[in-house]
Amino acid sequence: MATVSDITVQTVDGQARSLGRYKGQVLLIVNVASYCGYTPQYAGLEKLYRRYKDAGLRVLAFPCNDFGGQEPGSNAEIAEFCSRYDVSFELFDKVGARGYYKHPLYVRLSEAAEPAGEVSWNFEKFLIAKSGEIVGRYRSGIGPEDPQLVADIERELAKS
Repeated sequence: MATVSDITVQTVDGQARSLGRYKGQVLLIVNVASYCGYTPQYAGLEKLYRRYKDAGLRVLAFPCNDFGGQEPGSNAEIAEFCSRYDVSFELFDKVGARGYYKHPLYVRLSEAAEPAGEVSWNFEKFLIAKSGEIVGRYRSGIGPEDPQLVADIERELAKS
């Protein structure tokens, strides 16, 4: 099964970070945008993160301007915007989630997650097991507090 552990990304402040560093934790990877109809999901993502962070959940947010130009700002502007939602989960450098400039993380996610295929909009979510394996994909309309998503996170957190 495909994992994301060998992929390196950039933090919002430009530091290289291997996703292998998160082995042993459950990840929820989300492509985010400041000016999207789904932007209020930031509040639900923060609530989810605070509820499960001590159990090992990490929410990793990747700003993306691929969908309707809804994330035009710089990393500093994006971080400032996220402060409106009191975001304490990790923000990363703006990435491409589809097309020619698709980041290697999103190449892996879109090819290996079920169902496979391009990310279709902002706030699409991918659930990553403690092993780094991609175990779930949730389209934008599935909010962070959706019972199935929460149940899947709880299931992964309970695994040793």
